[in-house]
Amino acid sequence: MRIKTVTLALVTLAAATLPLAQAQAQAKVGVVNVARLLQESPQAQAASQALENEFASRRRELETQQKDLKAREDKLQKDGAVMAEAERRNAEKALRDGQRELARKQNEFLEDLNVRRNEALGQLQRSVLQEVQAYAKSAGLDVVVADALYASPSVDITNQVLAALSRKGAAPAKP
Repeated sequence: MRIKTVTLALVTLAAATLPLAQAQAQAKVGVVNVARLLQESPQAQAASQALENEFASRRRELETQQKDLKAREDKLQKDGAVMAEAERRNAEKALRDGQRELARKQNEFLEDLNVRRNEALGQLQRSVLQEVQAYAKSAGLDVVVADALYASPSVDITNQVLAALSRKGAAPAKP
């Protein structure tokens, strides 16, 4: 009697999981390479160019200040031996102060650049995610996997999503 109950339970369990296995076999799956989308999309290139444009003047200003300090340092090394003691000390102090000021400005520049880069990346990621979801819905996909270790070309939807992003143009989505 006990063997019949166990056998009946196993048959019932197998029968119950058969439709589930069939449903899983019919699920439509897509795989997307998110890193490639974030690098190659027109929105990514536009965001990169916008950041470059936004910070170009500050970058040039820092480069100019750095060249000026280098010229003053070279002049001090060249003429330091013939300068009066007080004049040389003043020049050395001014050089040190200038170097500290340059370092402070460079740190501020890098912090500001990193904050803006992170904001732009977050906005870009949201835009790419929305496009992946829109493509998945329109293509009737059940699951989209990001950055799989391996995916056959038949399930890789990266090119299609990239094409959709290209059609939308270089304007990044609003947050």
